[in-house]
Amino acid sequence: MDDQSATLSVQALTRRFGERVALDHVSFALSAGQLTAIIGPNGAGKTTLLSILAGAMHQSGGEVRRPAGRRTVGWVPQQPALYSKLSVAENLALFARLEGVTDARAAVAAMLEQTGLADRANDQVGSLSGGNQQRVNIAIGLLSQPAVLLLDEPSSSLDPRQRARLWEFITGLAELGTSVLYSTHDVFEAQQHAERVLALDEGRLVFDGPPAAMDWNY
Repeated sequence: MDDQSATLSVQALTRRFGERVALDHVSFALSAGQLTAIIGPNGAGKTTLLSILAGAMHQSGGEVRRPAGRRTVGWVPQQPALYSKLSVAENLALFARLEGVTDARAAVAAMLEQTGLADRANDQVGSLSGGNQQRVNIAIGLLSQPAVLLLDEPSSSLDPRQRARLWEFITGLAELGTSVLYSTHDVFEAQQHAERVLALDEGRLVFDGPPAAMDWNY
């Protein structure tokens, strides 16, 4: 893929924690509307990679490229950073202001509609199911209308029904043109919901391609 057409690309991305190498010269590029899974065992570097792409952590080497004119990167960490005593709308409004969204009110209204939470706008977040809390978490990541949405284990705490609804929503985002990059331990999620898989092992990118070409016993 030509980096000029990519929504986000990384070249030789490296991250060290003392003597330990968490990411070892990882390179890839994302295209618009692509749904990509990052898989790998615990400690493979999945969360570290997403944190760097989100700007929440600095790399030790390499670079992250965002072509001129592209919108921001949305970040949805595994643990929701929500205020349980505030309503859904209040949470969204707070984060919209923190992110410097130009028209916060319009952004909140759009996210409530897009995530199917308009009828829960005035409910306290603490009273919501795990699935709906994750929807709020994703809505926060979408407030700035990012070209790329990063999701760290988005369905890990959900029951099967909530997972199905969540993946229907995430797939819809990709169909609308958002590049979605998510980490998962669930092989089925990668096979079922991704059109591309990035496999990390001890910080190295050992596979980049469609799920059907992946050796799942790597």
